[in-house]
Amino acid sequence: MTELGLPEEIQACLFDLDGVVTRTAVVHAAAWKEMFDAFLRGRDGDDFRPFTDADYDEYVDGRPRADGVRTFLASRGIDLPEGDPEDPPDAPTVHGLGNRKNDLVLEKIRTEGVQPYDGTLRYIEAARAQGLRTAIVSSSANTLQVLRSIDAESLFDVRIDGVVAAERKLPGKPHPDTFLAAARDLGVRPEQAAVFEDALAGMDAGRAGGFGYVVGVDRVGQTDALYAHGADRVVKDLAELGGKE
Repeated sequence: MTELGLPEEIQACLFDLDGVVTRTAVVHAAAWKEMFDAFLRGRDGDDFRPFTDADYDEYVDGRPRADGVRTFLASRGIDLPEGDPEDPPDAPTVHGLGNRKNDLVLEKIRTEGVQPYDGTLRYIEAARAQGLRTAIVSSSANTLQVLRSIDAESLFDVRIDGVVAAERKLPGKPHPDTFLAAARDLGVRPEQAAVFEDALAGMDAGRAGGFGYVVGVDRVGQTDALYAHGADRVVKDLAELGGKE
């Protein structure tokens, strides 16, 4: 292991955004709950079964927006039309619900701001100082704006986000394709790259892609689940792995 807590053969680090680099996972979770609870209340009345933290972890976290809508609705036996990516946020479609969630999360980010995890930023700086290449890999279509808001765009050599994935027609997590694309763009093989994720879907993607090391970042008390989904190591903050203090 290096002083960064990684195997010697690792040459690149692939980081998820929400919950790993920024404190926005909780903002996304709140937006998903607000959107789904409003939808379920309108469908089932006041005795509806609310969207829970367990639902977020199992069906939504880390997935592309429309996939999260589909997966959660399927878990409740609800079938909606796909609609179109340009559907208005009040449309009763998969894309309409997804767009409503996006409007909510953007409003929360505007009003509450975005805060980084300082331990992660120090770790990334230390990794780059030791010659490792870095990529941000996120299902969010708002990744670039979020990185710019915390002055962190320059910390990454490659960005594979919701916008790039749509352009390249890459399936999102739990499929490994976005991580594999980041490794290719960095010029390394999967076994030479480490994945840093807080979502169970991201763990699945890291393991399915055959990456050299998969680090689970436990912000919400799901260490056992992260290991069960393929983590080589789980930490509460990347500062535990090494790098600058």
